[in-house]
Amino acid sequence: MSPPRLWTGPFTRALILEDPSTVLDDNLRKMGIEPHRIDHAPDEDELVALLAAGRHQMIFKRSRVLITERVLAASPDLAAVMLCCIGDDSVDKEACARHGVIVTNDPVSNGRSVAEMVIGELISLSRRIFDSVIEMEHSVWRKDNRARFEVLGKRLGIVGLGNIGRQVAQLAVALGLDVFFYDNAEIPREVGLAMGYKVCDSLEQLIETCDFVSVHVSAEDIHGRSNENLFTYDVLKSFEKRPKANPRIFINLSRGFLVPPEDLRRAVAEELISYAITDVFPEEPRSSVDKSWANPYAGEPRIFATPHIGAATMEAQPRIGRYVSRTAELFQRYGMLRNCVFAPRATVAFEVPPGARHMLAVVHIDKRGTKKAVDDAIFNSGASNLRSAHVDFPKFGIAYDLSALDTPMSAADTAALVAEASQLTGDSNAIRFVRSVPVRE
Repeated sequence: MSPPRLWTGPFTRALILEDPSTVLDDNLRKMGIEPHRIDHAPDEDELVALLAAGRHQMIFKRSRVLITERVLAASPDLAAVMLCCIGDDSVDKEACARHGVIVTNDPVSNGRSVAEMVIGELISLSRRIFDSVIEMEHSVWRKDNRARFEVLGKRLGIVGLGNIGRQVAQLAVALGLDVFFYDNAEIPREVGLAMGYKVCDSLEQLIETCDFVSVHVSAEDIHGRSNENLFTYDVLKSFEKRPKANPRIFINLSRGFLVPPEDLRRAVAEELISYAITDVFPEEPRSSVDKSWANPYAGEPRIFATPHIGAATMEAQPRIGRYVSRTAELFQRYGMLRNCVFAPRATVAFEVPPGARHMLAVVHIDKRGTKKAVDDAIFNSGASNLRSAHVDFPKFGIAYDLSALDTPMSAADTAALVAEASQLTGDSNAIRFVRSVPVRE
């Protein structure tokens, strides 16, 4: 494994990929970081070459470009990958943890765009608008009310009452729908109940209770368990308990791997589900010119698909640019983390105390002795630790330690920290990342 990544002072170079809003470029320049923008999605070879030539310290990207072990190993200057989206599936997080590279995302800025799309699809499917559009393309005039429903008084089941799920619920209530939800995290359950929504104790209970089901969950649940294949055929089969005269519509704008395509196709073919629509897929093309990708729902006229456009609005992208800029600013100026993906929405931050002159940020393994090495190095340097925060990321075997110091540590002090941590743990790679940055008034 490579030696720890060491920095003193602010970052100065960033690589921007996949055409996020240029609001991001402007804000990075204001904080002293020069952006290098590549609007297409480079493959691994090109990305390695770009990072080697530019020695970028930060990458800003959306969801297509892959951050792999090879990319990280070839980029010793890289400190952080900042995602201009929610999904982090394109990043090898285990490799990032091994190399001490921070990964963050934006779980809030696209919420309104996604929520509006859900409501638009809910109404369109309920009224069979897509069917009529296709028929009219063939000059078929079918004016009937068969399986066309108003949404007023119907039941909407929301799986995952996070930022997007709550916005969907609020819009649904305004349309007169009754909202039910399933979420295994305590705080969303409390929020949902306080808002007057009806809680379900299982996915099956929610599905057999509701006319529409909309999915808004993360890649992992609150306990760190993967949500892959959350909706198998056996779960979707609960739709059979809804009366045939009800809509029975399934909407997924969350994660493609939550639903095995063959299981959703089977549930629709057996008319357990009347219509389904998805904006996400288990595998997605890395570019619009990728001809190797095939839509796994093609050929089933009752499953509609869109090309992951939930956040693709003129309004959402500038919001994302501003939000990610602020995340970058906190990291740039203070070493603080916001929405680190090594744990659900992890934050390592505090109010900088009076007298603080330097921030010390350390990524280390989560073994006994590493925190002692950090504290010893601060003490032996003669600095006072005025305030600190520490968060373990046990799934990835690392921790992040942030301290506000009254004086900076020297290069010799940092070397002593690395040496002591290695000696105490028996792991030469115990320290992955050390950064000292002066606090600007």
